[in-house]
Amino acid sequence: MTSVRVVVVDDYAPFRSFFGSTLRKNLELQIVAEIADGLEAVGKAEELQPDLIVLDLGLPTLNGIEAARRIRKVAPQSKILFVSQESSTDVVEEALSLGSAGYLVKAYAGSELLAAVEAVRQGKRFISAGLSGLAFSGATAGQDPDSLLDEGAVPPPSKGEIPSSDTIEERRKQEGSRVNAYIGSVPIPPI
Repeated sequence: MTSVRVVVVDDYAPFRSFFGSTLRKNLELQIVAEIADGLEAVGKAEELQPDLIVLDLGLPTLNGIEAARRIRKVAPQSKILFVSQESSTDVVEEALSLGSAGYLVKAYAGSELLAAVEAVRQGKRFISAGLSGLAFSGATAGQDPDSLLDEGAVPPPSKGEIPSSDTIEERRKQEGSRVNAYIGSVPIPPI
């Protein structure tokens, strides 16, 4: 399989470093740029024409939503995977409405980043487990994400719920099921 060229965009250096090092674990992924600024992301997308852009929302000079709009014009074949701390329905809906390949909540990035990228590579839209219980038009073909859980899988905690250590351990064991449960079935052309 050919290498997937990836641009990582996040203004916070530790997250940029984490995303880059995590993605480098997959030898089929090639990080071609790490960027801290929305306007620079648009320029690099036009110059490099990457296969995938991992894009934060809260960026200096140009926020991630506006950067994505511009990237769509200068690099229309590039897939965009939003990665953000933001999980409000309105913001996520707007990000997904731009035709993005997915949305990953940063708190889940350690366990979901590689699965999200793999889903995008397969032409699927990825919705983070951190958005469980929220409905997003087109994100999971009209299904409630919780209904997509594999039989016996432990769903993510509800907002405000403090899981027990047994529940946390059970979730770790079933991480693959949980992650796969949130890979949507809306077709997106594969990379």
